[in-house]
Amino acid sequence: MELRHLRYFVAVAKEENVSRAALNLHVSQPALSRQIRDLEDEIGFLLLKRSAKSVHLTEAGRTFLVESQAVLRRADEAVQAARDVASGLREELNVGYAPMPTVKFLPPALRAFRKQCPGVRVKLYDLSPEEMLTGLHEGRLQLAFLVRPTRAMLRGLHFEEFARDHMRLAVGRNHPLAKLRSISTQQLKDQSLVAYSRKAYPEYHAYLGALFSGARARPSIVEEHDDGVGLVTALETGLSVAILPQSLELTTGARIKLIPITPLPSPLVLGVAWVPARMTSAAEQFLNVTRRSAKGVQKEPKKARV
Repeated sequence: MELRHLRYFVAVAKEENVSRAALNLHVSQPALSRQIRDLEDEIGFLLLKRSAKSVHLTEAGRTFLVESQAVLRRADEAVQAARDVASGLREELNVGYAPMPTVKFLPPALRAFRKQCPGVRVKLYDLSPEEMLTGLHEGRLQLAFLVRPTRAMLRGLHFEEFARDHMRLAVGRNHPLAKLRSISTQQLKDQSLVAYSRKAYPEYHAYLGALFSGARARPSIVEEHDDGVGLVTALETGLSVAILPQSLELTTGARIKLIPITPLPSPLVLGVAWVPARMTSAAEQFLNVTRRSAKGVQKEPKKARV
């Protein structure tokens, strides 16, 4: 069975006349009749009741007409979608991202990009850094917005810095440390930490190790989580603390207090990674829009502390 068989059948069913259908299809009447009979022979039942001057659908034919029209409509949509992609009118862009660090610049970038390129469908994937890098290498992602991985993890990729996020001690509002205005790395040595999963976020654990090495200690991690939601929930119990970026305040509000660490530790470097050889026009445009968004966020005046 081919699509032309379905098109011929639909034309005859609508006209209820083989001659008129043949005229509309620009084929001969005998050829059209033969195609319909071939279709009936293949599926094993009659679609049409024939008389000298007209044809009518059988009960099975009415059902087959509805389904045939759906198949033909879907085939036409597939062709149009592919044609739009080929002509640059429509494209799909797969983007990996880390929600917490990118919360300042990614949402405004998405809004601006949708206005600029309404024909491009952006699909966002909340993934761990390791999953994002794998997605880039395997071609499932075109861009990944994340904290800068190690040089070894970036092999074969290009990374561009967008912003920096200072690290803070995050505690629940009912934690004993919540009253502090700052905390030293020496004081952190005795704290029980909740952290991101070491397997999914190795660069985060490398950062903690470097931070605590200044105090000649190792971080005391009592609990690990695969995402920020789990971390924040653990902090709200008031039993543990975490080392997290300042941008956390944009998603948690007053539920979590962020305490400056002294001396000020090195910030997280946020940016975007991609495979240069797989850069599409849509990815390039989205990258440019996000660059402008990130620069705009950095230029925003800081709010005065009350």
